[in-house]
Amino acid sequence: MKKTIFTGAGVAIVTPMNPDESINFDRLGQIIDNQIENGTDAIVICGTTGESATMTDQEHVDCIEYAVKRVNGRVPVIAGAGSNHTSYAVWMSKEAKRVGADALLHVTPYYNKTSQTGLIRHFNAVADATDLPIILYNVPSRTGVNITPATYRELAKHPNIVAAKEASGNISQIAQIAQACGDELDLYSGNDDQIVPLLSLGAKGVISVLSNIMPRETHDICRLFFEGKIAESRALQLKLLPLINALFSDVNPIPVKEAMNMMGWECGECRLPLVSMQPQAKEHLRVLMQEQGLIKE
Repeated sequence: MKKTIFTGAGVAIVTPMNPDESINFDRLGQIIDNQIENGTDAIVICGTTGESATMTDQEHVDCIEYAVKRVNGRVPVIAGAGSNHTSYAVWMSKEAKRVGADALLHVTPYYNKTSQTGLIRHFNAVADATDLPIILYNVPSRTGVNITPATYRELAKHPNIVAAKEASGNISQIAQIAQACGDELDLYSGNDDQIVPLLSLGAKGVISVLSNIMPRETHDICRLFFEGKIAESRALQLKLLPLINALFSDVNPIPVKEAMNMMGWECGECRLPLVSMQPQAKEHLRVLMQEQGLIKE
């Protein structure tokens, strides 16, 4: 059995921006502190929600290093290091290791895509590059490629490939992955609307967008489940479902950054090509946040 990186709710943290689109590190630090104070079990920096796709190499490394220093060992820091260019993913993995990340998140190669054989070679190459534990990230809706259960089973043989963030949305496939890999591969939900279903299949938790605005509640969905309070965990999952859906009513991280701004975090806008929500969707999000007591009317 491999060592588990974290159990519970890891936040796929936003990257706050200044008006000139530079990274607001002071605000990032405040958000990190607030997350940890409210029960978040891991910080996932420079993922999709953190807008890593529009960061320069230096910004990417600087964000990881800043998060490591700010967290200061309180929870694991998991650095997004994935790419559709294997050599670049290897380089970024080494840089994340150099600046102190505890683990790596590696998405499947996007746009150029690859075969299942190519996935095995790609992920083994990045796993060989450092001794950091790796979470594979399967999100076919963004990348156009899916990791099959058989491929997961093969990848789980590598000692550094320890977990998967499953955002395929395919519960049947995820059950097959759990059956195929057993204790050799931890699972995390990559979808906030499927936390409890994946926990029921043995997942260790979630890598969450919702945690940005509701860290305690997202943590508690997992905590209640692990304490055997299944009905309470399910009830909280279902209570938050409308808000979760609103957070994905536009391309992530557009809605969650909007929500953070409504709460007074002043995270700025997303970098182009992502643009602001349409007024009707924004107002719907605002109403749902008011209902949860996140903002005043």
